[in-house]
Parts: sequence; C-alpha cells; structure tokens
Amino acid sequence: MKHIVTRDKQRVADWVSDKIGCGKWHSEFEAIGLEQDGALVAGMVVDGYVENTRCSMHVAGEGRRWLNREFIKVCFGYVFKQLNCKVVLGPVSSANADALRFDKHLGFTEAGRVSDGSPDGDLVLLQMTKADCRWLETAL
Repeated sequence: MKHIVTRDKQRVADWVSDKIGCGKWHSEFEAIGLEQDGALVAGMVVDGYVENTRCSMHVAGEGRRWLNREFIKVCFGYVFKQLNCKVVLGPVSSANADALRFDKHLGFTEAGRVSDGSPDGDLVLLQMTKADCRWLETAL
C-alpha cells in the first residue's frame, strides 16, 4: 500500500535530488513523497516560490508503477490551492525525453528553451497554469 509523506521534507528532497542529479536545494523548498513498504517511490520538490504567482516543481519516481492519482492530486492541490500559484514551472533537460514526455502527459506545455541551460543540452521550461490543471477537480 502506498501512502503520502508530508512531514519528512528533507528526506524526500534528498531522495529527489539523488534521482534527478541536481545537488542540494539552495533555496526554501517544500517536498511531498510517496512511500511503499517504508521506502520512497516518488517525490516532488517545490522551490522558487513567488507568493500568489508561481513556483517550480521537480518530480522523481522509481520503478514502473510508482505514480498514482492521489499523489498527483496532492501535489497539484498543494501548489495551486495551498500556495495559490497561478502557474507552475517545470525545468527539464532537453536530453531527458522520458521526463519531457511524462510532464507533457500530465498537462505541462513548453514555455521556452534556454540554449545550453542544462549540463547535457538545452533547458526546456515547461509550464502549467491553474486554469489548465485537470488534476484539481478533487484535489485536497
């Protein structure tokens, strides 16, 4: 059985950082995890928060069936309802085709690119507006 982790943000953030290879978080952040049998299988870190405006979201998962709708709804409910963001940004390396495909499947759209903005290619800046988020209907 999987369950949401909201009170262990440093553990979740460190796990996400290890999975996506971004190093330590250099700003204020929040993190939500998903555990199965005591081990993290997914995590989401929010940083770059500008009050009532925007934040950045970073997500990692392990295995093939780590994701569930509850986790998605909690993550988007947090950024759009609790933080009251108008838009969520998702920075992704152009070399990470799996992450780009995953994020676009969730509903993110490409907002722009920064040439050589990632160690292995361009930095693709994805966005999702609150109005376009289909995960909010029953979110917490």
